[in-house]
Amino acid sequence: MVKSSNPKKAAAQAVAFLEVLEAAGVVLNASNEVVSQSSRAEEMGLSEYEKLTNSELQDLVNNARSSKSAQSAEVYFQKNFRAAKQYLSARATMLSEDLIILMVEDRTEAKRLEDVRHDFVENISHELKTPISAISLLAEALQLAIDDPEQVKKFAGNLQREAKRLGGLVNRIIELSRIQSGDLSGEVKVFSLGDVIAEAVDANLFLADRNSVKLSFDVAPDVYILGDSELIGMAIKNLVENAILYSEANSQVGVGLSIDGDFAEVKVTDNGIGIPVDQQERIFERFYRVDPSRSRDTGGTGLGLAIVKHAAINHAGEVSVFSRVGLGSTFTLKLPIYKQPDERPTE
Repeated sequence: MVKSSNPKKAAAQAVAFLEVLEAAGVVLNASNEVVSQSSRAEEMGLSEYEKLTNSELQDLVNNARSSKSAQSAEVYFQKNFRAAKQYLSARATMLSEDLIILMVEDRTEAKRLEDVRHDFVENISHELKTPISAISLLAEALQLAIDDPEQVKKFAGNLQREAKRLGGLVNRIIELSRIQSGDLSGEVKVFSLGDVIAEAVDANLFLADRNSVKLSFDVAPDVYILGDSELIGMAIKNLVENAILYSEANSQVGVGLSIDGDFAEVKVTDNGIGIPVDQQERIFERFYRVDPSRSRDTGGTGLGLAIVKHAAINHAGEVSVFSRVGLGSTFTLKLPIYKQPDERPTE
C-alpha cells in the first residue's frame, strides 16, 4: 500500500499502468465509487454510474478494504441479460489509504477448456472401461470353456467383436483430437464434393446391404470445395453410416448435394427412429447418444457427429439437423463453395 497526498494522481498512474498491460482494472475510493478504470474494464462493463455492477466483485473489494490485505476470488459475470456469462479471476488490493484497485482477468475460455478436458477424461474413462471389462470377462470365460468347442467359438467371436469396438473407439478419439486441433491431415486443395460424396456412399454400401437399407444419392455437378477432402469424406461417411444404423430394415437413406448461394449443402436423409427435439442440440457433443442401448448394438462410439461438427468448423461451414421421432432425420452439412473454377484440379 502506498501513501499518497494526491489520490487522483495515484489512480491515474495505476490505470495508465493497466492500459500498458492491456488489463482490466478499476480504482475505487473510500465510498466504493469508481474514480478511474482502464479501457478494457470499460469494455467489459464492470461498472455503471460509478458503481461496480457485480455484487461478488463488490464483496471482494469490501473484504480487501476491511482486512487491509489483498483478496482474490473467481466469479461469474454477465454484462447484461443479453450477454454471455464470463468467468473472471479477480484480485482486489489497497492502492493507498483510501483507494483500492480491482484487477480482473477473463478466464472464460480457459474455464471452458478446463471443463472440456475434465468431461473428456471422465467420458473416455467410462467408455473404455466397458469394452475392456468385457474383453477381460470373455478371456476368462474362454479359458474355462477350453474343452467345449462350441462355447470357445462363441466366446472367441464375442471377444473379437469387443476388441473391434475398442479399436474403433480409440481410432475415433484420435481422429477427433486431430480435427479439434485444426490439423488437416490431407493436402489442402480444391476437390470435387460430388466425387467425395460418391466415395462415402460407396464405402457404406456393404453396411447398407447388411442392414437391408436402400442407399441412393443425387448430386449437383461441378461443385468444388477448398480443403481437406479426406476429412470431409470422413464427415460424410459418418453421416451416412449413422443414417443406416439408425434406420429400420427395408427403409431408405438418401444423400443429396445442392447449392444455396455461396454454399454447398450435403443432405443425408433417413426415415428411421428420429431424434427428440430436446436432444437435438446435444447430439454433436462427444459421447452423447440419443439411444445408448441401440448404440451398443450397432457399435456406435458417440463420436461420429462430433467429428462431423469439427470437420465443418475447420472448413468454415456448419452442420445442422431436422428430425421428428418416428419419421426420420435430415442432417445438412453446409460448406463454402470454391469461387475460382479456373483453378479446379486437373485429372
